[in-house]
Amino acid sequence: MRNISEEAVERVIENMYLNLGEQLTIDDMARTALFSKFHFSRVFRQVTGVSPGRFLSALRLQEAKRLLISTTMTVADISNQVGYTSVGTFSSRFKSSVGLAPSLYRQRGGVRPRIHTDPRRNDWGTRSVSVGGRILPPEDGTTGTVFVGLFPEPIPQGSPIRCTVLDGPGRFRLDRVPQGTWYVLAHSLSDDDPPVPAGPLADEPVPWVGSHGPISIAADTVPLPVVVQLRPMRMIDPPVLLALTFIRTDANATTG
Repeated sequence: MRNISEEAVERVIENMYLNLGEQLTIDDMARTALFSKFHFSRVFRQVTGVSPGRFLSALRLQEAKRLLISTTMTVADISNQVGYTSVGTFSSRFKSSVGLAPSLYRQRGGVRPRIHTDPRRNDWGTRSVSVGGRILPPEDGTTGTVFVGLFPEPIPQGSPIRCTVLDGPGRFRLDRVPQGTWYVLAHSLSDDDPPVPAGPLADEPVPWVGSHGPISIAADTVPLPVVVQLRPMRMIDPPVLLALTFIRTDANATTG
């Protein structure tokens, strides 16, 4: 059952979806939530894991992914439609979050040939460990391929710290995890799924997702097994921005 805070945040996120091209401010969002500005920002982060601004930015990039695949609109027009006043800023943020430049993302049909982990993290700390556990299937429904990634924030975007791809729900292991604070994020794919998952307002099945974290890895850490339950994506879940691949052999993580 949703509480008052979740209902308020969902109201704001629905308004974000309906007004992606508008310059929404924190004051605008707080009024929609019927909260004070400072209380709203705190509650929004508690419910979603990220700030209102980061969530709005993620929704805009998710819509840009959809428009790049489903329309012939120019990159400039898409940039403007999702609320960016600078095409350069839009293209830079799209590439850093999705992993491909907008034009290349369109050219490749929304998928990438392989997923690279973030090489800048490889030498962090003096000791690395393994993080493992199990991905549980949804309580009602079947899944396909499961992508499991370790990210510095609860948004699957950019280059994961470590990642793997499973044939389906089951055990996973991520080796050479550097010191830091990370989130395990899982997303289920099948060959029949579109490259851009449906949003919560669409009349299409939503994707299966799951998360666990934060996990703090220090020099003396022995991580406990992680259990991630796949479930339908909710309104309050940040969208999956990272461009994935449906081909298991190509999706295995590489650095560089």
